[in-house]
Amino acid sequence: MDIISIIAGLLKDTKSLIEFEEQVKILMQKVFTQWVGDVFEELDKTIKQKKLEEGWEYCRSDNRSVQFLFGSVTFKRSLMRDKRGNPHYPLDECLGLVPHQRYSPLVELKVAELASENTYREVANILKEWTAVSLSHTTVGEMVKRVGKTQAEADKALVEEMEIAASLPDGKKVDYLFSEADGVFIRGLEKKQGMEVHHAILYEGWETNGKRVSLRQPTVIMTTEDIQTFWDEVQATAANTYSLEKAHVITNSDGGAGYTAERFQTAFSQSEFPVLNQLDTYHVAQAIIRTFGGGKSEIKEQIRKAIRMHDLDQFTLYLDTHESTLTDKKALKKIKEFRSYILKNWDRIFDWRDRVKNVPEVARGLGAMESNQRHISFRMKKRGMHWSELGAEAMVKIKQGMLNGTLREAYLKHRSRSERKQWNLKQSIRMSQLLKQPVRPSVGVKHGSRKCTKRVSWNTRYLNLVRKNLTHTCKMSVLTMEFNLIYNKIILVFILW
Repeated sequence: MDIISIIAGLLKDTKSLIEFEEQVKILMQKVFTQWVGDVFEELDKTIKQKKLEEGWEYCRSDNRSVQFLFGSVTFKRSLMRDKRGNPHYPLDECLGLVPHQRYSPLVELKVAELASENTYREVANILKEWTAVSLSHTTVGEMVKRVGKTQAEADKALVEEMEIAASLPDGKKVDYLFSEADGVFIRGLEKKQGMEVHHAILYEGWETNGKRVSLRQPTVIMTTEDIQTFWDEVQATAANTYSLEKAHVITNSDGGAGYTAERFQTAFSQSEFPVLNQLDTYHVAQAIIRTFGGGKSEIKEQIRKAIRMHDLDQFTLYLDTHESTLTDKKALKKIKEFRSYILKNWDRIFDWRDRVKNVPEVARGLGAMESNQRHISFRMKKRGMHWSELGAEAMVKIKQGMLNGTLREAYLKHRSRSERKQWNLKQSIRMSQLLKQPVRPSVGVKHGSRKCTKRVSWNTRYLNLVRKNLTHTCKMSVLTMEFNLIYNKIILVFILW
């Protein structure tokens, strides 16, 4: 039966276009998973023969199933022992499959990326609906931990590399580098247990697209580890990315514990210029609202004006006058806390553009951290979520890796084949029967009475077969022909991989 008949049969037996499409999807998944399994088994035969010639011993063949995005592939591969008697599955090692791995690396990576924006149950439902992957929400959580751990290990390795390096790498030279840092508290598993997500962002300035303004080359650092580990990662990231000797470093924070001006000065100590650290207008405005409430009032305008003009005498006068009119203890306590907060950060309340020369044309005031905190709060604080220490660290590292574009590289670093293994795989495929397709004469290659006998490449044979299928009636069924074409494509992918 050819493919036209099969599709017509599906269309006849289904009651709606939706049901028809679902059945076609199932058919293609079955076909592809079967073919990939056949390719693996054929490759295993070639590798086994090569190992036997090298003196390895064949023990037995074992089944294995791996869940890919296009379906679950089941195949047999050989268990062998090397000359020292150590057991190996040569095919698994050739493909990069680790022991007990049930899901492909791409499945795990995509699951982690989906989980950065959705709950674990939502991820499981999305995958079940749109792919051939079926898993539980607990499995999603385990994948998140594995993927997030690789990004955390990559960050740790960078810190260690910077510590032992004899000199700093030649990073990008910039005139200005901006950095902001703050923390977000999330709930732990225990009652009244909380964890702080330390969050920093580095960027080179601003870009405008019409009325829309965005940060230029933003890089984020996130972790739930201790504050010193956080700042070590900030310093390592900055030193590995930029050459800051001639750069003006402008920083911003709320001045809370762990985010002081001294911390920024240490993290960006490569710069020859003093590191400017300011308290942005957002935090000042929040402090005023907490103290005097919302809405308009004369005292609020007076306080704002005094702070904006950086007039400490006027600020003290207005605050003392207002305080003398209060009798409520809570209101007096708020005034006291507000006064302490502003005076503590008085030297940090300024606009950085008033402190440097040659200010860039698109320069803006700092305060991007609050909007960037939503990457954490929208995912990790909604709907009463609680996090384990491992789960929270994995999630913020996945967030960091996705925002920086480093997650895939970090996850695949130890899963990619070495050049030698890649060469061995290509040799095994060439030695196998996978590409030894018979050469079929192509209609239209006759010139006069002499036939063309020139040996053609696999790609040419493939194209000739396609052309023949399109222009002439083939002896084989259409279904078999199209399946063979896709089968050859799969082999070509493995060669190029």
